[in-house]
Amino acid sequence: MKKFSLKTRLMIVFTVVFAVVGILAGALSWKETKESVDEFFDTYQMALARSLASADWRHADSEIQAQTNKVLKDIRHADDDDDAIGFAVFDLQGRRIFDDNEEGKHFAFNTRTGAFFNEKNDDDWWRIIRVLSADGRFIIAVGQEVEYRNDVSWDMMEEFMTPWIGGLLVLLILMLLVIIREFRPLRRLVGDIKQRRPEDLSPLAADGLPSEITPLVNAVNGLLFRIESTFQRERRFVADAAHELRTPLTALQVQLEVLEMSDDDKQAREKAVQNLSQGLQRAVHLVEQLLALSRLDVSLAADEQEKNALNWADIAKTVCSEYETAAMAKNIRIFCDVTEQGPVASGSPALIATLIRNLVENAVKYSPEGAEIRLKTEQNLFEIINSGVHLNEEHLSKFGQRFYRPSGQNEKGSGIGLSIVKLIADYYHCSLQFKNTEGGFCVILSK
Repeated sequence: MKKFSLKTRLMIVFTVVFAVVGILAGALSWKETKESVDEFFDTYQMALARSLASADWRHADSEIQAQTNKVLKDIRHADDDDDAIGFAVFDLQGRRIFDDNEEGKHFAFNTRTGAFFNEKNDDDWWRIIRVLSADGRFIIAVGQEVEYRNDVSWDMMEEFMTPWIGGLLVLLILMLLVIIREFRPLRRLVGDIKQRRPEDLSPLAADGLPSEITPLVNAVNGLLFRIESTFQRERRFVADAAHELRTPLTALQVQLEVLEMSDDDKQAREKAVQNLSQGLQRAVHLVEQLLALSRLDVSLAADEQEKNALNWADIAKTVCSEYETAAMAKNIRIFCDVTEQGPVASGSPALIATLIRNLVENAVKYSPEGAEIRLKTEQNLFEIINSGVHLNEEHLSKFGQRFYRPSGQNEKGSGIGLSIVKLIADYYHCSLQFKNTEGGFCVILSK
């Protein structure tokens, strides 16, 4: 079953509400008007019955009836409604001795007096009251047709309700027009979304929208921004992977060709196999770094990292122990003077470990033999110094850029490690500095 739109449902609801209110108001108005009309005409009938009961009917006869009828008939401009009122006078034996010459002559004799009764008279219902005359010799019946009362009640209610019904209809039409007008910005928004190309992720315009809809549009714009950021990260990852993998893959292809051509030269073949193995290791390391960078981008953008209290001393000691073997191979000593408190009080231990691991790995890889690497913390500061390394100032400002490696490097690398460090530092709102000191090249992470 098709569900109506919000605009249609509102219009239907308001129409039904107005109709129900109109019907209830009409029913209540009819009830109140009917009661008022009945009360008025009952009082009128009682007043007429009182007047007739006080008259002397002892000398009334057919001749007086005829003369009275003639006198009343000759009155000019008289508007006599036969249904408005009627009366008849009976003696106690049930003989009609006088009437109004209209409906009263059809009234039946009845000895029930002192109350109103609804009776059928000449195929119509009449409301009749009977009273004894003042001398107790006659019964006066005064009646009025019930349909006449209903017509009067309806006419009064119609005159009263017509302005109100007209006003309600005008108000309903105005409300429907307001609903149509207020939904125009939503129709424009829907049209804008329908006409958009799939690659268009620009924010939706919130101008002219109701304040109740603005939070929804802002939420959609936030989602579009996150989707655009995701697409940018994917495009950047693909571009980075294509750019960086081209060189090692080309080198692997060259070494494979050398291997194929060195069947008779054992030494050349062994050298080609060694180069091929190193090339594969470099390609694997590069892919791992690219995937780590991509996962880190997604995780930080989604803000899904755990928030735990960080013990910098434990994290740094664990990371340093991973590189003891590599450091000993180059006769490098690692000093870990790290306290429990660092620049970041709470966060993800895995992210902080990744940050320290990349810095220690670079320090071990690019420090000369016999160098010293020192890790230490101070208030809101973490730094790592590797002795015997000094870089040109022109290179320092470019550190942290993806795939940037200073020229003249003998060690193989991808240039992604410091990009990961900078990404984590930015996530925790820390500043990252690279500078030369008397003790060597220094990386400083501070809050």
